[in-house]
Amino acid sequence: PYSSWQRGSNENANGLLREFFPKGYNFAQVTDAELGRALDLINNRPRKCLGWKSTHESFQDELLHLD
Repeated sequence: PYSSWQRGSNENANGLLREFFPKGYNFAQVTDAELGRALDLINNRPRKCLGWKSTHESFQDELLHLD
């Protein structure tokens, strides 16, 4: 992140990934399927900052308004 206000989001995302891959985990051993499952669960998790929508739902809502 280039700005201090971006750092919190970055740390939050790192924390969510750490739920699946603890500190010290060897990422060379992570399969595409494992990573895909973790990302799917993270992206479909409701977030308070998005009005309890998931990031996927919020992204889809934004796409609908791009007409």
